[in-house]
Amino acid sequence: MTASGMEKIWLKSYPSGVPAEIDARRYRSLKHLFEHSCERFRDVTAFTSMGATMSFGELDRLSRSFGAWLQKTLGLASGERVAIMLPNLLQYPVVLFGALRAGLTVVNVNPLYTARELAAQLADSRPAAIVVLENFAHTLEAALAEAPVRNVVTTQVGDLLPQPRRWLVNLVVKRLKRMVPRWRIAGAVALREALARGGGEGLDDVEVGPEDIAFLQYTGGTTGVAKGAILTHRNMVANVLQTAAWIGGTLKEREETVVTALPLYHIFALTANLLVFLQLGGNNVLIANPRDLRGFIAELKRTRFTAITGVNTLFAALLDAPGFDAVRAANRGALKIAVAGGMAVQRSVAERWQRAMGVPLVEGYGLTEASPIVCANRFDAPEFTGKLGLPLPSTEVAIHDERGVELAPGETGEICVRGPQVMRGYWNHPPEIEDAFTPQGWLRTGDLGRMDERGYVEFVDRRKDVIVVSGFKAYPAEIEDVAMLHPGVKDAGAAGVPDARSGEAVALYVVKRDPGLTAEALREHCAKYLTGYKRPREIVFRDSLPKSPIGKVLRRRLREERASAHG
Repeated sequence: MTASGMEKIWLKSYPSGVPAEIDARRYRSLKHLFEHSCERFRDVTAFTSMGATMSFGELDRLSRSFGAWLQKTLGLASGERVAIMLPNLLQYPVVLFGALRAGLTVVNVNPLYTARELAAQLADSRPAAIVVLENFAHTLEAALAEAPVRNVVTTQVGDLLPQPRRWLVNLVVKRLKRMVPRWRIAGAVALREALARGGGEGLDDVEVGPEDIAFLQYTGGTTGVAKGAILTHRNMVANVLQTAAWIGGTLKEREETVVTALPLYHIFALTANLLVFLQLGGNNVLIANPRDLRGFIAELKRTRFTAITGVNTLFAALLDAPGFDAVRAANRGALKIAVAGGMAVQRSVAERWQRAMGVPLVEGYGLTEASPIVCANRFDAPEFTGKLGLPLPSTEVAIHDERGVELAPGETGEICVRGPQVMRGYWNHPPEIEDAFTPQGWLRTGDLGRMDERGYVEFVDRRKDVIVVSGFKAYPAEIEDVAMLHPGVKDAGAAGVPDARSGEAVALYVVKRDPGLTAEALREHCAKYLTGYKRPREIVFRDSLPKSPIGKVLRRRLREERASAHG
């Protein structure tokens, strides 16, 4: 029993050797964890990108130079904020750890933001500096008119690659592919110049404590308005140690290579890939543009990777990609774990992946506000479970009803979380703190789920996406999962639409795999698996579905597009 009187029924389902609790005080901060890893693994490869590698020793030196430049040239003081607007390139970890070592707070920014979205995030977080890839500098230029930032650092794609590759990559990106729109930002400094200057200055060893803010990580959260989750060094360190304890002996120090295709500015890849494998002394293979499936497949074919993380849509895209059979052949016997999170995993995708690669998709569950990992399935599970897994060490999970009362195993309610990885609150949004937490300190996730007698948590759906048909609740995730079981369906999204008789009805939006698929055939398929009120009233075939940067279907966008089309 916990101090609250709650029984941790999931502990009896833990693998042998996984502790019930972790010691979150092992590292005072991410700075401490980083410097400890650089010391232990100095000659080990930390990152691979575009055919080049960077050792932990090189990462230590370059991040030290950037941190010194932030301190000495810009004069930034501990606690000020630095925004990073970069895809998965070698520059990202250099800038990230340079800022953290200087005692600064990192604000991750999606490079694909529009100027309006970027301006809103900059106005809210008010960073003292921003580092941006030149490809997106025109967006920043437009945003600065509404949200000025004192210091701008720019970099080109190949800037940290060795010569002559650096020169060639930058030439191709800028001149041949014309991927850098015109931009002009007065006073912008090139990253290579900042590193050169900082290399001649010493980095002051500032004290960074567990309650200092490591990240303002922006999210739609549980209420839909983008806001910054305040993630402290204690939050982040705890989640790294919780994840490492859960992995146990599955992965070995100095021996692992993880494919990092999800963007590092997203909390899932930030923790599960960058920070966890930093502690392990592993090699992160950075995929700058996973949407370029041809290039992605080529990279995988020449990489003996032991781990890969992703979301359902990423694994589905890989399985469908020409050349994936060659990846499977090249990697035979190397892959140890494949971890899926960020969105619900569809059974059809999980089963195809296991047949192809020989290891199951191990699903986990988390959210930005929890740094992010809350639950995970056992790595020794023989196959996909369809569950979110068990709460990690030092984590409590409870299912609450709408009044905040804890429900019994098997009952559906809101998934609520407590633990050292849970955020302090939202930046500049005090009313949201009241909405996000219960009086007992539980983080309300906004996700509906249930827990079985063994302590496994099962995802049902996002609370705000639930479709209420004549008083009955239909869950889009379940409907999408059923649709994806049809061999003629490549992608699917379900959303509620207004209905005069039932209040709402189910609309199913489908991307075809089989051009001959008809709405009638799909209705017959759904009727085999879904009760009447869950069956789609409307079926709309589309060329693509609106998605988030990590591949979640944006059901809200589907509803908005339909409303606009119907006046």
